[in-house]
Amino acid sequence: MPEPIESPPPVRHLELKARLLLLAMVLLVSGAIGYLMYARGAFERTQQVVLIADDSEGIVVGMNMTFSGFPIGRVGRIELSSEGNARIIVDVPQKDAHWLRTSSVFTMESGLVGGTKIRAFSGVLTDPPLPDGAERKVLRGDAAAEIPRMVASVRELVSNLGALTSQEAPLNASLRNLQLAAERLNGPRGAIGVLLGNDADARQLSQALARTNALLARVDGLVLKADGIAQRTDGMIARADQQVFGQDGVVSETRATVVQINGLLMDARNSLKKVDAVLVEAQAIGANTREATTDLGSLRAEVEASLRKVEHLVNEINRKWPFARDAQIKLP
Repeated sequence: MPEPIESPPPVRHLELKARLLLLAMVLLVSGAIGYLMYARGAFERTQQVVLIADDSEGIVVGMNMTFSGFPIGRVGRIELSSEGNARIIVDVPQKDAHWLRTSSVFTMESGLVGGTKIRAFSGVLTDPPLPDGAERKVLRGDAAAEIPRMVASVRELVSNLGALTSQEAPLNASLRNLQLAAERLNGPRGAIGVLLGNDADARQLSQALARTNALLARVDGLVLKADGIAQRTDGMIARADQQVFGQDGVVSETRATVVQINGLLMDARNSLKKVDAVLVEAQAIGANTREATTDLGSLRAEVEASLRKVEHLVNEINRKWPFARDAQIKLP
């Protein structure tokens, strides 16, 4: 007969242990969920920023909004406004809200590789902080949307390039003319041949330039001769100025002679006054006529002597002053 199988002894307080295990699991799961929520910032104080965009393509709830590469906010929800625009509500923690200012700019960039990114830029950090619930227009930059425009531009560029490089294009004609001009520049006439276009005119211009150079050489010689004549003339004028207006020149001697003439004229005037006085005395006194006649003869001799001196001085002036032709001296 087979031996009977003995059943294990019953576990003591099994129900209580099961409840404790279940409670521990619930506490562990709750702690993990709480930690995850805390790590995700579910318990932080936040403020909202409403971003207005034309569409919300590429935007998902939970994606980050970055500032200088660091996440400072998270998309909480996306709504459709009555105007047909997308309203992107971003939750920004209070500790990171000071990076957003009233002058901040928000962009939504979509690259060829990777997802859409929301970025915030604050140029002036001294501006007032952005208030809670503020609405801002999003500047959208979609690289994929620019591809058709770039393709159209490249197609137009290729078409224009083909038109430029064709045989009948003005660019080819210009290049041929440029090559012809370069060949003429390297020719014997050089730049003159390029400017005039034919060898005959270039030859005539060369002859004219040669004649002009010869004429200029002759003019330079004449100028040098004129400079020499001018220098000699300046020397003569300087010597004439020294002889006429110098310290021992004609003008100085003439001035001294004029001073002497003025003295002699004063002497003659005094002698004439004496004659007038004697004549008055002769008319008043009838007697002693012989004595008065003797006085008159001596006075006349003095006057004649003064006049001879004046005449001598006048002759000296005429001799020393060759510029005066009609020299007249009026006696009083």
